Amino acid sequence: MTVAHASAPAPAPTAWGPHLAGHAAVPAPDPADVVVRFLEWVAAGGRTPYDHQVSALLELAAGRHVVLGTPTGSGKSLVALGLHTLALAAGQRSFYTSPTKALANEKFFQLCDILGPARVGMLTGDASVNPAAPVICCTAEVLASMALRDDPGRLPPHVVMDEFHFYGDPDRGSAWQVPLAMMPATRFLLMSATLGDVEVVAGHLRVRSGREVAVVRSDSRPVPLDHTWRETPMHETVQWLVERDWVPAYLVCFSHRECGELAQRLTSLTVASRADRARIANRLAETRLDTPFGRDLRRFLGHAIGVHHAGMLPKYRLIVEQLAQAGLLKVICGTDTLGVGVNIPLRTVVFTALAKFDGRQSRVLSVRDFRQIAGRSGRKGFDDLGHVVAQAPPHVVENARLARLAAGGRKNVRRKKAPPGAVQWSQATFDDLVRRPVEPLTPHLRLDHGLIVDALRRTAEPFGYAAVVALVRHSHQPPATHARLLRDAAVLFRSLRRAGLIEVSRVSEVGSTGAPPWRRVGVAAELQPRFAMRRTLSLFLIDAVDHLDRTSANHALDVVSVVEAILEDPVAILRQQQHQARAAIVAALKAEGIPFEERVAQVADVTHPRPLADFVERRFAAFAAHHPWVRADEVRPKSIARDLLERGLDFAGYVKRYGLQRSEGLLLRHLSHTVKALVENVPATSATPALHACTETLRAVVVAADASLIEAWERLRALEQAARPD
Repeated sequence: MTVAHASAPAPAPTAWGPHLAGHAAVPAPDPADVVVRFLEWVAAGGRTPYDHQVSALLELAAGRHVVLGTPTGSGKSLVALGLHTLALAAGQRSFYTSPTKALANEKFFQLCDILGPARVGMLTGDASVNPAAPVICCTAEVLASMALRDDPGRLPPHVVMDEFHFYGDPDRGSAWQVPLAMMPATRFLLMSATLGDVEVVAGHLRVRSGREVAVVRSDSRPVPLDHTWRETPMHETVQWLVERDWVPAYLVCFSHRECGELAQRLTSLTVASRADRARIANRLAETRLDTPFGRDLRRFLGHAIGVHHAGMLPKYRLIVEQLAQAGLLKVICGTDTLGVGVNIPLRTVVFTALAKFDGRQSRVLSVRDFRQIAGRSGRKGFDDLGHVVAQAPPHVVENARLARLAAGGRKNVRRKKAPPGAVQWSQATFDDLVRRPVEPLTPHLRLDHGLIVDALRRTAEPFGYAAVVALVRHSHQPPATHARLLRDAAVLFRSLRRAGLIEVSRVSEVGSTGAPPWRRVGVAAELQPRFAMRRTLSLFLIDAVDHLDRTSANHALDVVSVVEAILEDPVAILRQQQHQARAAIVAALKAEGIPFEERVAQVADVTHPRPLADFVERRFAAFAAHHPWVRADEVRPKSIARDLLERGLDFAGYVKRYGLQRSEGLLLRHLSHTVKALVENVPATSATPALHACTETLRAVVVAADASLIEAWERLRALEQAARPD
């Protein structure tokens, strides 16, 4: 374990969380006393802290920033809890940020259990629970928006940034960098198991804040890992794991469909005892799994097999996590969301592949991706060893089977070839991922309209456009890129001004001293308080909505269509829509006696519903002529929210209509994003009563589909209040 200092006032605590220490207050201790009492609480729970945990806590007590780079399972969450405790004792707020809403949800409930639900709130952009609480769990993007927009006096004095390696993500890294650049008074705890070299980050943080930075590292894992390469079919690998008692095991898949299909295949195996399956049935007896996928999930869980991916409803993911934490699930088929800190205790992680599609191309996993996922195996206090297993590519598995047949005397065995164009991996690839150091973190700052709007709403110095300049100047980007970033910001600013979303007002005239006049820049007064622009095509949306016919009976639905056109395509849903549209036409043609070849030809160009496609694409071309930068993205006409509204269906009805059992979470997310864009991105001046009605209908569908977060918090709050003495 190493500690490095990269200068430093400390807070003065006054109180202590009752759930944490068992009493309500400590009379004005200093931070070191708070840490001592915190460690006493840890010891009382039967845990012995690691040296790096104690070192990090003492550095926090000294008022320093801490960069904590230790393996998965080495207790980074305990250090984060220590910082929240220091903040509570000082009567100050602290934020915990994560890259995903799922992880923010999980930490929210963990902290509710430890600190009490009255002290903990959550903000994720889609959900708000107890937002005035002293401890807030939120996504990184929420804090980044606050850092640009809010008065520094309203920003939290203490922030935990979990999974800080996302700082190096090309698409989302800005959300981790903006708070570091714009919150110099805040003390940060930056945590990840795969940080790599952090000297540049620590140097920027020290210079910007004037506060010392301690880098605390340890390479020691509480539970060591071994690594195994397998060339057997998946069901044989799973049976092998069960026979060796290497379960619970997480089978890492790289698509939602693969998770469900693999879980279905594995139900033919017996992976759990009858007693364990009966315990699961008892736990699920009072649990509502009433959507189409919920019924499939209940069947999988009955076999002690779980499914976990972002395409599921959040309440279903939570059920899987709770059963796994209770030790009841033996196998979980899930995506690589496991690598972003979801707390599922595991003995083994199995990579069904070592290559994935990253949204642009298929590629072999990075060392960081591999380590983040592999590090989840091995449970402290339960396992002496964690296991990481990698499956060979399917053609290699098949060739191994054929080789065994040939060894048994079978003749005319022909080896399989790798599929053309597919990314391949081998045991050498696996060994390389195990040995190679993680890639260095590279800072990324992406300016967009949403960032400019947030900055122009800033309520303290630097005001207006000066906040954008300050962000660039204080960013971690190489100085040589600052001029380009400022040019990009100017282009975005001018486009917002042309759209009438920005007002520039003269505040002073030329004075007797000859000082030049200065102007105040801000967001147009008629825009709603929640107005925001979170997407590349947000400005195009405003332009397109402005060109719709407000007298049309379909105006509200047309606005919904324009909103959906700027959102990402939920491909699995659109594929089902296209399939059903084609099937209906084929059936009609078949009834008319049209030959098969003609039927196929007539449906070849049938797509998913694309209302207003001509209008949207024509407006986009006209808009791009004056704003060429939008061509970096594209419009995607579709009808999901509109289709649901026109059919008058609820959530379950829509899932059943299109067979979306394995994409319920994807549907919920698309509807949530549609509602969010309608509320935040469509100017209030363009809203009509009919549009408000559509928005509220969609909002009600979303809330009815999954209100588990608020309901669970309210249950915890009621239990806490009931436990209080009169």
